[in-house]
Amino acid sequence: MTMVEISSESLTDAQWEIAHAIAQTLVKENTDVNELGKAVAYLRASIHQPDPTSRFFKYLKTLVSSGRQIGHSGKTTDYYRSIDKACSDYLKNVQDAYTILQILGWVSRLMRYYKDAGPIGEISTPSTATFESPRQVEISKVAKSQNFKVDQILEATVTKINGNKVTYEILGTIKLTEKEAKKASLLQEGQTVQVKIVSLRDDGSIKSVKCVD
Repeated sequence: MTMVEISSESLTDAQWEIAHAIAQTLVKENTDVNELGKAVAYLRASIHQPDPTSRFFKYLKTLVSSGRQIGHSGKTTDYYRSIDKACSDYLKNVQDAYTILQILGWVSRLMRYYKDAGPIGEISTPSTATFESPRQVEISKVAKSQNFKVDQILEATVTKINGNKVTYEILGTIKLTEKEAKKASLLQEGQTVQVKIVSLRDDGSIKSVKCVD
């Protein structure tokens, strides 16, 4: 079984393209794969924390700013800077932390592969579509099929309540967390409610809703 065949079992073609681009970029800049491993380990450890994707990118910035203190060589800061830039460039539109973890896991493998494969030519930039996670693709499909409109009333399930923040699940696919200062204390997780679409994104998907029950 070839590397491409192995990858197809765990990555989409789009994610595979991103993994290749990041790996090639880091190898061309002589980045230490072990330093990438630290970032991957951090993401894996924080995957169940609130907003792990933002935490991960903040961690990369911290590595860059603290490289001189925590590094083992004078090149460590450069390694972190390369990792931060590559991840910011290629993963900036990937919101799902599990997807990022999966991609970077393959980046580590690919870096070792490219390091032994000889000179790397020009790196092709993945198209915009490659940045979409499977979940984002599914949400886009739902948006196009439903033709949502502002002020439209939909049925939603309350999946999580945290203070005055309520997470709604709509059509079994779309999850949105909204501030419900007046409603949160009256709702229960698992409850089915009516929500009104307040605004839409450019692609027609729902940006925000408000409980109207």
